[in-house]
Amino acid sequence: MRAYLDLLQRILDEGVDRPDRIGTGTRGVFGHQMRFDLRRSFPLVTTKKVHLKSIVWELLWFLAGRTDNQWLTERGVSIWNEWATAEQCARFGRGAGDLGPVYGHQWRNFGATKLPDGTYALDGVDQIRWLLTEIRRNPASRRLIVTGWNPEEQDQVALPPCHTLFQFSVRPAKDGGPDELSCQLYQRSADCFLGVPFNIASYALLTCLVAKVTGLRPGEFIHTLGDAHLYNNHLDLARLQLSREPRALPTLRLADRITDLFDVHFEDIAVEGYDAHPAIRAQVAV
Repeated sequence: MRAYLDLLQRILDEGVDRPDRIGTGTRGVFGHQMRFDLRRSFPLVTTKKVHLKSIVWELLWFLAGRTDNQWLTERGVSIWNEWATAEQCARFGRGAGDLGPVYGHQWRNFGATKLPDGTYALDGVDQIRWLLTEIRRNPASRRLIVTGWNPEEQDQVALPPCHTLFQFSVRPAKDGGPDELSCQLYQRSADCFLGVPFNIASYALLTCLVAKVTGLRPGEFIHTLGDAHLYNNHLDLARLQLSREPRALPTLRLADRITDLFDVHFEDIAVEGYDAHPAIRAQVAV
């Protein structure tokens, strides 16, 4: 996880102090890239314990096209609670827990017709299903892209998509057939202490799952950041994390039964050998 720790150190050393929308203030850099090799290990941060359960359930929630926070809370996941309050949702004419056109909606029903009651017709583009079909049909394509950013809807949610666009690439084998799948994410805004460890693990997991159901091997996850920042109340916490020695990365094991990306169960995903330093609690910026 040296790449992630180097990002924290770069922000502390080179970052520019800037105001932000919530008044906490940030120190950040613009433009940064990290690369993670998925061939032998799984990039789950070891210098503080990361809540893997939340990462897995959230990704399954995205893939199901869901935008209701209740589904997450029923599974013991609270990471969206601050944006799902009655006050936050009422800003957009929705009831508590209805997050609106966030990631799951954009991934599975992009551009859908909004109905008079505020819900959406199922007439949008299922970008994930298209992606799987296209990887199998045309693995050499340079258009294996999913976008979470819809300009017409980004102002209709409490938290516009931070991880905005991701692209897959299939590397051919020596015999010319498809072999290895890599993914690059562009993230417009990156809360580098709290959010980025989740984002790294989530997209690494997504890459491994897509590889499995398309008959490929995982390659790399490349994480490209736009505004990469630490909130001012996280600066000392980042320094604490940097004082800890990284430990060996865990490995990911996916159940043999996984053949359909839309029928993955929580129990099908296991991270083995995760030996992390204790968690570091921090306040989320809303």
